[in-house]
Amino acid sequence: MSLAVPISLSRAQARSFLVRRHLLGPPRSLPAEPASVMRVIDRLGFLQFDPLDVPGARNHDLVLHARIGGYRREWLDELLYGPDRQLIELYNKSLNIVPLSELPHYRLTWDRNAPDLDEGILRRESSVAEAILERIAREGPLSTAAFAEHGHAVDWWWAPTRAARAVLEALFVSGRVGISRRDGNRRYFDLIERLVPAELLSRRESKDDAMRHRLLSRLRAGGLASLSGSAELTYGTGTAAERARHTAELVEAGAVAAVAVEGLKATRYAVADELPLLEDHSPLPPAVTFVAPVDPLVAVRRATQELWDFDYRWEIFVPPARRVYGYYVLPILFADRLVGRIEPRFDRRAGVLSIVGLWWEEGFSPRREEGLVPAMRAALADYLGFVGARRLEWSTTIRPAGRLFGSVGRGARTTGGGAR
Repeated sequence: MSLAVPISLSRAQARSFLVRRHLLGPPRSLPAEPASVMRVIDRLGFLQFDPLDVPGARNHDLVLHARIGGYRREWLDELLYGPDRQLIELYNKSLNIVPLSELPHYRLTWDRNAPDLDEGILRRESSVAEAILERIAREGPLSTAAFAEHGHAVDWWWAPTRAARAVLEALFVSGRVGISRRDGNRRYFDLIERLVPAELLSRRESKDDAMRHRLLSRLRAGGLASLSGSAELTYGTGTAAERARHTAELVEAGAVAAVAVEGLKATRYAVADELPLLEDHSPLPPAVTFVAPVDPLVAVRRATQELWDFDYRWEIFVPPARRVYGYYVLPILFADRLVGRIEPRFDRRAGVLSIVGLWWEEGFSPRREEGLVPAMRAALADYLGFVGARRLEWSTTIRPAGRLFGSVGRGARTTGGGAR
């Protein structure tokens, strides 16, 4: 396959390719072991961290559950916070989980943030910054709760906040401290030199190399990404001219290939190593998975609309009266189609997973779709086991769905061959 001339795909071929390369064809089929976490991140480039766990898990854990059979959250925690950490939390286009080995490429963000912060909040609150760094150096990892004496309010990002929190975040986004561990969503910060090996911390990449790597990581995440009008992909990757130059360099180097999708104007790019997946024409198994709100498969909403005719919006920031669906709604993937949406909520104290909303796309009938009902039951059973629910309940408004999918027991396994 030539990398210089765009590869032509139909939209159906593009959807099938994306599901396979995103390790969702079939879902939950990677081995139940910590190494599978690194396999997912190696494929996707990074995971977006989000603290909300309304459905029983946070976005990044939902992404991993969708791909790894029997996924356990402590596997990711060990890779992030254990003594032999292989991953690190830092800001890329948002708070991301990236391979620690790639830090020299990503520290460009630290270098960009440092001057403004040094001349801004870290100068205005220099006594707070000095006290925080001195105490962390002496005592080890600490959270903002340890600095109650610095509780005066300061202007910060979206709203006024406590000085200790603002200063710690400024030290974090400029690379002076890192997240040593979390207790729930409470972050414990330590000096960055105690978290990252000295040799790795001392390495720097040129701005060009770092920007090109960052762009490649976005293309890896998307799988078949267009850089035209996709702020979710392009934020922080330079000017349009810089992106065009770096994209051409990646194509020339054989790292990515240009792809033309039937009926869509913008050129897309696929990671060259994944092109053999285009030769796989076998039908995808009739499996169901619940897709995380910022799973790379759907993170670029415009691409989701163009390729799947699926208009998805995460409505957590939408006032209740204006929501079309619900607060924390997950797309439903069936084989290589996005066929509906589900809204699970988990009550940990009661051990109950409630399905408070279920919506199918227009024209889709779950009763008539071969394989959908058993696949949905399997997905629900796996989800119950994942979040640790003892019981599944259906909202009174969707009881017919509860009757259709029957009594679901936790821990049922999905079927299907190994993931690619």
